Amino acid sequence: MDAQGRGRADDVDPADQWVLNPNTGEYELRLSPSAPQSGIPGPRRAAAAPSPSRMGAPAGRTTTPAAPGRDVPPPRRRRGAPPEEPLPGRRGRRPVKQKSKAKKALLWTGGTMAFVLVAGATTGYFYLKHLEGNVGTTDVGDAAASSFSKDEAFNILIIGTDKRTGEGNEGYGDAGSVGHADTTILLHVAKDRTNATALSIPRDLIVDIPDCKTKQEDGTDTVVAGQDGVRFNRSLGERGRDAGCTMRTVEAATGIKPHHFVMADFNAVKTLTTAVDGVEVCVENAVNDKKSKLVLPAGTSKVEGERALAFVRTRHAFGNEGDLDRIKVQQQFLGSLMRKMTSGDTLTSPRKLLKLAEAATNALTVDEAIGKVGTLKDIALELKKVPTKNISFMTIPVKDNPAETIKATVVVEETQAPAIFDAIKNDVSFTEVKKQEKKEKAEVAARLKGTKSAASEVRVRILNGGAAGGSAQQQLSYLQTEGGVTKSENAGNAEATLAKTTLEYAPDQADQARRLADIMGLSGSAMKPGKSVTNAQGLPAMTLTLGKDFKGAGVKLNSSTAAAPGVDKSTADKAQCAS
Repeated sequence: MDAQGRGRADDVDPADQWVLNPNTGEYELRLSPSAPQSGIPGPRRAAAAPSPSRMGAPAGRTTTPAAPGRDVPPPRRRRGAPPEEPLPGRRGRRPVKQKSKAKKALLWTGGTMAFVLVAGATTGYFYLKHLEGNVGTTDVGDAAASSFSKDEAFNILIIGTDKRTGEGNEGYGDAGSVGHADTTILLHVAKDRTNATALSIPRDLIVDIPDCKTKQEDGTDTVVAGQDGVRFNRSLGERGRDAGCTMRTVEAATGIKPHHFVMADFNAVKTLTTAVDGVEVCVENAVNDKKSKLVLPAGTSKVEGERALAFVRTRHAFGNEGDLDRIKVQQQFLGSLMRKMTSGDTLTSPRKLLKLAEAATNALTVDEAIGKVGTLKDIALELKKVPTKNISFMTIPVKDNPAETIKATVVVEETQAPAIFDAIKNDVSFTEVKKQEKKEKAEVAARLKGTKSAASEVRVRILNGGAAGGSAQQQLSYLQTEGGVTKSENAGNAEATLAKTTLEYAPDQADQARRLADIMGLSGSAMKPGKSVTNAQGLPAMTLTLGKDFKGAGVKLNSSTAAAPGVDKSTADKAQCAS
């Protein structure tokens, strides 16, 4: 065996044959018995103890006793052979056969790729943790849901505070503001993600603020006493109220429970608009507002940073210079911002996406259940499923506060607002969804097709199943005096509350049902084939149950796509000019 192969067997690297001897604590080279033994020292080499010549050994040759427990012969060298040199750079190692270039390339490439993947994953992880550290959270207890569900409808309360924190904001108005609920939007996202409703809540709306439990800095809980008949914006900041108090106030005023909240200050508008390189806005007339310092020409302009903040803050440039007109402008601005954030120009730009992620997380304070970046990402992905054409913007219907001589506050308009609140609670869309329209038309055509009885032949019993008190009697009076349905009667309250008005009829009453549907504007889906009942005269009659969607005597009902009579509504897909 030549020097290259000495100390190896079957092309095995000697480095793999060093074995730890448990009796000595030393590493020793252990080869197969047939292989010549090398005098290469191990990684740890003890000094060899002198030993007497082995009996019968030739003169001049010595042996080293085997370590206890070893059956390996002592290392030896051929007589006259020069000492073997250790491998350069590796003490005590034999020269090793070089691996093939292809194998080395494979190992290098694989190792490099593994490093890149691990480094990338680690960087991504730390970047996500960095973003997570940007987000502020508030423990609002049971005012918020304990987790976010991707499989259900959800309501998020978006709160814009007037707190003047942040660089460049100290000069805006009340520098000492504790941060009231200056701009508040209740965003409802439908369970099937086909539509969403953004309902603005006026800051000057008179409400009753309930008692609310808040978490103090030292971790203790305290209850902030409620107040009746005060402005809505006082539900945040004043007396130490947190966002949970605002959530409870919204639920008390509308009957709609917000599941989570997202709160932002002035910096949010500035940084988000800058991250997407500006947002397009439109005004019908040129603007030069000395108070907000907003200067815009008539038509379309791009705003970002300070100018974007001035646009959403100004009240004196639009309408009657009140908060309700400012809300309309803010809704138009948010629609434009949504279009820009979901545009291909933004979604395909890593630079904009990173800037947007930084800006959004730095600007937000949320409840603890959605404080993780992964959860915020889930919410964003669910929102992305909703077409912008089916995102409705509207404001709670209000009227001037009758208790005031100088009109400064508003109260809920009781004839319109309940229908909107009920639609949101029952996950009813305010937008024209084509699929639903086609289905509705087919149902109407099928159920309303055919002959109609004369109104005087229609026999119907009316139940109140969720409409305002007295609705059954009012509708009865209308049907008898205006509709000609003289064979109708008030049957009192229904056993169950219904979201929508229904008309149940037997097969042989179809002609009567079609006539009543025509008078009331009932949709095909409101007509329920079933069985008849007996009226006060002992004759078969249909059953009309007035649901929560009932708008009043003589007001025709709409289809399953909810309408809001007299309420301004816009959608996120259409650009509008502020006036």
